[in-house]
Amino acid sequence: MKHDPEKYDRWYRTPRGAWIGGLEYGLLRRLLKPQPHESVLDVGCGTGHFTRCFARDHAAKVVGVDPDAEAVEYARRHAANRESYTVASGEALPFPSRSFDLSVSVTALCFVQNEAAFVREMARVTRRCVAIGLLHRHSLLWLREGRDGGRGGYRGARWHSRREAVQILATAGLTSIVVRTALSFPSGHTASRIAENIIPSHWMLGGFLLLTGRVGGEDEIE
Repeated sequence: MKHDPEKYDRWYRTPRGAWIGGLEYGLLRRLLKPQPHESVLDVGCGTGHFTRCFARDHAAKVVGVDPDAEAVEYARRHAANRESYTVASGEALPFPSRSFDLSVSVTALCFVQNEAAFVREMARVTRRCVAIGLLHRHSLLWLREGRDGGRGGYRGARWHSRREAVQILATAGLTSIVVRTALSFPSGHTASRIAENIIPSHWMLGGFLLLTGRVGGEDEIE
C-alpha cells in the first residue's frame, strides 16, 4: 500500500507512534543482539525509520531497500549515520548471497503477494539471523485496526497467526525460530504502557509479532 512519505514518517514522531516504534525496535534488538561489527539490511524499509534506528546505534554497514522510489528518496534525505538506501523489491534483492550479517523487515511482508520469495531472498543474503515483524491476528490491535480490511495505515494489510508466521520462516529454510510479541494494549494510554512493561513477550498477546530465524543450524522453535 502506497503512503505519502512525509505523512507516514511523521506518525513515528507522534507520542503513540514514538512509543510503538520504540517497542518494536527494542524487541528487534533484544532478539537479534546485533554486534557492533555486524552489517544490517532492512528490507521494505519504507521511509527508513528502523533503518535510521539501526544506523544510529551501529558503526557497521546499514542498508535499507524498498520498491517505493519516493519513500527511498525521503529516507536518503533524512539519513541518520551514513546508511545507504536502494530501490529494490524484497522478492529480488540486488545483493550477492551472504552479503549481510543480519536482515530485518518490519511489517513489509504484510503487503507482499509472494511471501515465500520475500523471505527466501532475505535468507539468501544473510549470514547469521533474519528478523521479520508481522501483524498478529490474535490481538487487540487486530480488533482495533484490522477488521473489515483494516483502516488507516493498516488498510489492506495481511494479519498472521503465530503458526502461519513460523511456517513462512521454516519453509525458507530458517532454523532456531524464536517468536515474541509486543504491543498488547495498543491505545498508548498510561495504563497500556505500564501493562506493556509487565506482560512477558512470549505470552503471544501483542499486535506486533516478531520472529527471528537463523541461517543454518538446528531446527528448533521457541
